[in-house]
Amino acid sequence: MNIALLHHSAPPIVGGVESVLAHQARLLANAGHSVRLVAARGAQTDPRIPFVPIALADSRNSELAALTAELNAGRVPPEFEMWAARVEAELADALVGVEVVIAHNVCSLNKNLALTAALHRLSQRADAPRFILWHHDLAWATPRYRPELYAGYPWDLLRTAWPGVTQVVVSELRRRELAELMNLPPESIRVIPNGLPLADFYKLEVQTQELLARLKVLAAAPILLLPVRITPRKNIELALRVLAALTPDPFAPTLSQSERGLRGEERPALIITGPLGPHNPNNPAYFESLKALRAELGLEGRAHFLAELSAEYLPDAVIADFYRLADALFLPSREEGFGLPVLEAAASRLPIFCADIEPLRALAGPDAVYFSPDADPTFVAGLITNRLAQDPAYQLAARVRRHFTWERVYAERIAPLLSERN
Repeated sequence: MNIALLHHSAPPIVGGVESVLAHQARLLANAGHSVRLVAARGAQTDPRIPFVPIALADSRNSELAALTAELNAGRVPPEFEMWAARVEAELADALVGVEVVIAHNVCSLNKNLALTAALHRLSQRADAPRFILWHHDLAWATPRYRPELYAGYPWDLLRTAWPGVTQVVVSELRRRELAELMNLPPESIRVIPNGLPLADFYKLEVQTQELLARLKVLAAAPILLLPVRITPRKNIELALRVLAALTPDPFAPTLSQSERGLRGEERPALIITGPLGPHNPNNPAYFESLKALRAELGLEGRAHFLAELSAEYLPDAVIADFYRLADALFLPSREEGFGLPVLEAAASRLPIFCADIEPLRALAGPDAVYFSPDADPTFVAGLITNRLAQDPAYQLAARVRRHFTWERVYAERIAPLLSERN
């Protein structure tokens, strides 16, 4: 599909909407679409995504300054239609071959009403591409813009439902406001939130990103991290059994609120980061027994041994990435000489669930949740569930990973929107 993203400015110009454009363009290109950015200011920052400059699309174009001043004073100059026609002609050239135009904030704010009028005209042509009007802000619903708004054309374009277009807003508040402004049924307005670029936010290593693409673990909750080598004294079998116990029975007659919170997309995951221990000749057999137990417990796709994905030593920076992504440290070791993962988890502000052995208790003191290395897995699962159920930071972080990464927003909201017709 040939798609144009339109705004007054585009990356590398810094701004909230400009950032959204950058992420949407990247995701669209990753999905195989042909994408172009159309704006007054900006540049090509991705070799796959051309930048098409239109000077008259600017929110502060010097040629349009006098026109804007007149409009802000409530007067429509005679030359307004001439300027709108010029913008329309330039847009028509820039959009040749485009099937979908996604116009961000230019049809709801009075930053360049000649541009808004031009887009309205283009959208009503018989041969027009599909127009998606993406509203982050609404001038008519925002008090600070009201002194610059007046009844009639062209200001009413900002609060009128244009025939044949798709309306998108970024929040439920904006949906209510737009529905009231345009007298539209709320259900006719799509809500597509902004996303979080998780890899950029956490500054994830390239190798970490490649591993995550294979693990497909970000929708899981909680993500338990077990940063140890694969050797029997690490008691990894208990971790697998606890993971299985964290999954509630879907046919159970009653579930606690915390158990209901672990249903569906919130199914827990476990990541074991280390390779096989190099010194014990029994480690390969131990690893095979763990994989057999994983299969027996039905944990394929949820219990992840990074040793299966990479035969190489994982750098410290990659391990640190997994601390940032995880929800809790789970350390069921039978023996430890020191217990460095406790310190790493503390530095990462992770809740710590660990075996009640002297070195770990000496490090974590009263600030960890302890259990016997021989504890019943269901009991340990209850400790984890109860602790995390009382942690709003965990609850919100899990929800962000499930629904508010840009990849999830694209898959759940943007891709279905593009496959529809008005």
